[in-house]
Amino acid sequence: MSRMHRHRRAGAGGLALLVLLVLAGCAGPRPRSSDPAALAAQQARERAIAAWEQWGFSGRIAISGQDGGGSGRVEWQRQGDRLEVSLQAPVSRQSWRLIATPGAARLEGLEGGPRHGASAERLLREELGWRLPLAAVEAWVRGTRHRPMARMAFDADGRPAQLRESGWTVEYRGWDPAHPELPRRVFAQAGEQRLRLVVDRWQIPEDR
Repeated sequence: MSRMHRHRRAGAGGLALLVLLVLAGCAGPRPRSSDPAALAAQQARERAIAAWEQWGFSGRIAISGQDGGGSGRVEWQRQGDRLEVSLQAPVSRQSWRLIATPGAARLEGLEGGPRHGASAERLLREELGWRLPLAAVEAWVRGTRHRPMARMAFDADGRPAQLRESGWTVEYRGWDPAHPELPRRVFAQAGEQRLRLVVDRWQIPEDR
């Protein structure tokens, strides 16, 4: 991935990671229809999680779509209005970092120097070819809806198994044993755009 911001084909390491993440999601739980009790519990979870001022995770990410893709190690940090996402390719060790606050975004690690813009989503789309709804992804990775009208289905333990919103289908294929209410594997798709997240470690408020 000599030009990470415009690559169309992943390198051998990136492709291998992408394949592993996709294969890891081939078999998931069978969702059951939502019921009032499960939905009420979900709403309570969402209220508690929405109150977090600081949180983050480290893990692996794979993104693919018509305009571009990539994979690697990811560090995701949210501190109030500030979002910082760092990604490192597995073989080339090339990395980039996104820093975003309301109305301002900076993407580092690109050929020719950093790029700036008013929208983090637009910056990722223009420079990397990634079409990701970042605010929604932040909700999904924590097992919550971005908008209350999203359609949800739950597993046998009452945890989210699948949700549909804004043209995306999100599936939960595993949960963190240390934090049973937090996902470990999140797989999302909208047309040809695909996102795979595997969380290795959560960083969450201790007094939640």
